[in-house]
Amino acid sequence: MSLSTLRFSTFSVASQVFYQSQSRLSFAFVNLKPIVPGHVLVVPRRVVPRLRDLTPDEVTDLFASVHQISRVIEVEYKAQALNIALQDGPMAGQSVPHVHVHIIPRRAKDFEPLDEMYNALDAKNLSQDFAEAYAARPLRAERKAFEAEQRERQRGNVESPFSGIEDMERRPRGTDEMRIEALRLSGLFPEENRGITEEESGETPMTGRID
Repeated sequence: MSLSTLRFSTFSVASQVFYQSQSRLSFAFVNLKPIVPGHVLVVPRRVVPRLRDLTPDEVTDLFASVHQISRVIEVEYKAQALNIALQDGPMAGQSVPHVHVHIIPRRAKDFEPLDEMYNALDAKNLSQDFAEAYAARPLRAERKAFEAEQRERQRGNVESPFSGIEDMERRPRGTDEMRIEALRLSGLFPEENRGITEEESGETPMTGRID
């Protein structure tokens, strides 16, 4: 399946996809505006608004994917716990009409009090975030400049490409920044589950797979 066919509601997330289930009924992608580093979304391939709209096979596949991905995320981000959240409908805080499960790594004192995370999650308007980010997406020349900067970072000439992901301003991230993170995470999964690949991204994946 081509990643270009994958949508989060009406938005193409091809450059953000790091995981696809073996049956291709669900996939996962890095977040446009993560609450904490490693905050990712898992969705059914079919765009439906409510959990009740999914078939039994889609539900099984979605939560099997959540189970597999959560193990990798917890290790990769050195988390001590996870929040796994599904906001099922607008009155539950859902802002994009496409079933999506949040996987959020937790560490001591990341939110004080601990339940403040739920306020941060409820405050997100993913639909608006995506619309604004796509409206402001960089021109081709700007993307090329970004890619050149990434090459210099890989050579050690400038700071890590992942600095800034951990800031708490929760700024919408650019396509290239998310693609780099997606490639890194993709390399942690078996080949049949990977999303974005080295060939598609032009980058070299960081491996250390967790089966």
